[in-house]
Amino acid sequence: MLQIYLHNTLKQQKQLFEPIDSQNVRMYVCGPTVYDKAHLGNARPPVVYDVLYRLFIYVYGKNHVTYVSNITDVDDKILNKHKQTGKSIQEITQETYNWYIEDMKKLNVLEPNARPRATQYIPEMIDLVKKLLDNGHAYESENQVLFDVDSMPAYGSLSGRSLKEMIAGARIDVAEYKKNPADFILWKPSDPSEPGWNSPWGYGRPGWHLECSAMSAKLLGNDFDIHGGGSDLIFPHHENEYAQSCGAHKGSHFAHYWVHTGMLMINGVKMSKSLGNFYTVDEILEKHPAEALRLLFLTTHYHQPFNFTLEGLEEAKKVLDKFYNALLKTKDVKVFEKQPSQKLLEALADDLNTPLALSYLHELVNLLNKAETNEQKADIKSQLMADSQMLGLLYQDPQVWFQGEEGHLDVLQIEEMIEKRTQAKKSKDFGLADSIRNELKAKGIILEDTPSGTTWKKA
Repeated sequence: MLQIYLHNTLKQQKQLFEPIDSQNVRMYVCGPTVYDKAHLGNARPPVVYDVLYRLFIYVYGKNHVTYVSNITDVDDKILNKHKQTGKSIQEITQETYNWYIEDMKKLNVLEPNARPRATQYIPEMIDLVKKLLDNGHAYESENQVLFDVDSMPAYGSLSGRSLKEMIAGARIDVAEYKKNPADFILWKPSDPSEPGWNSPWGYGRPGWHLECSAMSAKLLGNDFDIHGGGSDLIFPHHENEYAQSCGAHKGSHFAHYWVHTGMLMINGVKMSKSLGNFYTVDEILEKHPAEALRLLFLTTHYHQPFNFTLEGLEEAKKVLDKFYNALLKTKDVKVFEKQPSQKLLEALADDLNTPLALSYLHELVNLLNKAETNEQKADIKSQLMADSQMLGLLYQDPQVWFQGEEGHLDVLQIEEMIEKRTQAKKSKDFGLADSIRNELKAKGIILEDTPSGTTWKKA
């Protein structure tokens, strides 16, 4: 069986992945808080974990992998949106959820086994708070229930920070009702106009960190294999999840591997609305193909910071033009079922090395363009499709890729004109060849002459 290595934040090193139960590999990834349109920072982690999910399915079998990614639909951000817009909580969360799911479909992200919503697991959250109180890891204060960080000597082990560093770096609310400034809310009161549920501590709602602990335990068990999310969640969210889950379930280690994606930057600077470099997924996809964005995300190793630029997105589009051109030129060559190549699998198994895996796709495309016999083309094309599927790429019909959804380009006519130009060049009728190139350019079609033939793409 293929051995998979992953960088484990908890151990600060790359480790051999050894599932608790190879018959049920379990992964939990923090999903979005549904109060507004998803931004680029919300989109990269799902693409990364989608590749890991595909690898797990290949290695362990689809029926032996359980992937859960939650939806936070009760949060102060949602409440603030309700107050700003006057829309109901239900309307805000449902509309935003629909937008997010549509973005994921465009990015070719496979549907997880479950997308639990926080509001569906309130009883489990209340039960978790009771256990923490019973185990001496929580206390009541001013109608709130808080986690007592001093009761957990290992607190800070995930982020690798001392308590002093965590308090200084997280702008933690210093309040009189807290025993320690780092203590965090498990349950807080709601006024009658706010979302809330009846509990032993009065009408209220859960703290953000509590939600993921309750949902993961219910769907994956107290101990499971992988917990994922962006590196911005390591502290305080994942640190607090880790502490309360271990505190509630004696003997539990919670997630055995913590896998985090690097920070997303825009032109080398952290994305921020105040800096004017903030992009939502849908505004990017209005002008650029979703597959190009997916490819761009995979060009940087997931554990490293990712720098988004529009120029990089254009380059990713050009790469896909080249890939799809190779498929278009071999559209009559039938593919057969083939296993992903060993070197691509080994690249992904080595801490999900997608940049290396992508280099193998480039090699296959170059080989396909140079192939002479139908037998060679069929073999290489089949390998290309098997390998690209592991990365969630080349899932569109080549003709659709170049035509776009509008279907305003006649691909066959373009191919005929290219062939006519090729013959003109062979006959040294360069005037006609230039005329055809200019005619196609006027229609938004750019030709590129390569050693293996002429390729084309939309301008």
